[in-house]
Amino acid sequence: MLGYTISLHRPGCAAIMASMAAALPHLLIVDDDREICALLTKFMVRHGYRASSAGDGPAMMKALEAARIDLVVLDLMLPGEDGLSLCRRIRAASTLPIIMLTAVGEETDRIIGLEMGADDYLAKPFNPRELLARIKAVLRRTGAGRAAASSVGRVLAFYGWRLDTARRQLFSPEDVLVPLRAGEYELLLAFLDHPQRVLSRDQLLDLARGRTASPFDRSVDVQVSRLRRKIEPDPAEPRLIQTVRGGGYIFSAVVEANGAAPCA
Repeated sequence: MLGYTISLHRPGCAAIMASMAAALPHLLIVDDDREICALLTKFMVRHGYRASSAGDGPAMMKALEAARIDLVVLDLMLPGEDGLSLCRRIRAASTLPIIMLTAVGEETDRIIGLEMGADDYLAKPFNPRELLARIKAVLRRTGAGRAAASSVGRVLAFYGWRLDTARRQLFSPEDVLVPLRAGEYELLLAFLDHPQRVLSRDQLLDLARGRTASPFDRSVDVQVSRLRRKIEPDPAEPRLIQTVRGGGYIFSAVVEANGAAPCA
């Protein structure tokens, strides 16, 4: 037996442990059901995340001011200011990833949530493992996915537009920076990687969000509508992102990668 022990209470060890904890993604769970908050907090901590909770809008805002939050899980039905309004407030000030929790069958609420800027949604009741998978996917798109894109560093060009994948930035033909939400960026990238090909809604959802569509999932349509408003000269008569009846969508433009060979 060795004649010494390692104490985790030494200043150096404590600093290392604090640094390691600070590096973990920090989730904020906003729900007025204390039991759900406690359950999800313990579950997420067990799976390698830091997690805090808030029961309403004021508590959520305090938590956002007090700590660096990497993703918000936001319930739609809250006392006082509801989740849709809070989602709009967050999105007006930042690109912080948001996953909305909605009631089963409330398709309209889900669509409005996406319109307000939510990155994904999940209907209650849900399996915590499914929420964990959605969180990983959104963080991958907005965090680790950004680092992966930086290593590739492609510039994709179409009709004078340029998408810089290293910086996740879109520039207009007039060289004006056009801000994109995470979901809009991933959808546009899916189109640019597969130009002049019909892509079904299920294919687009899988390419952009890493999951398959439910029979009534209209999130792709919402994202397409938002993207058209940013890149189409006339969103009512789209030329770049065209609807294929019964098939999905097709990106009609020729796309050049790094100003060289067209994408296939």
